[in-house]
Amino acid sequence: MPPKPHRVLLDRVSGYADEAAAYMRRRRVSRLPFARLYYSGGRAGDHAGDSLAGAELFVAAGRLIEVAGKRPRP
Repeated sequence: MPPKPHRVLLDRVSGYADEAAAYMRRRRVSRLPFARLYYSGGRAGDHAGDSLAGAELFVAAGRLIEVAGKRPRP
């Protein structure tokens, strides 16, 4: 007896959802924090979070976020 059509569709969607969840887990594990700077002229540079420049950039970005959060909203 063939499976009911809605069950085939449900199995296919469940399979895609499982694959997507596994992809996101793998991505989260391998992703490391970094800071990317864009310079005038189009050049960009990446700095690892554990480097001296990266740590300084994270501190500066945190301060900018704090200042932006304290700005009064119109």
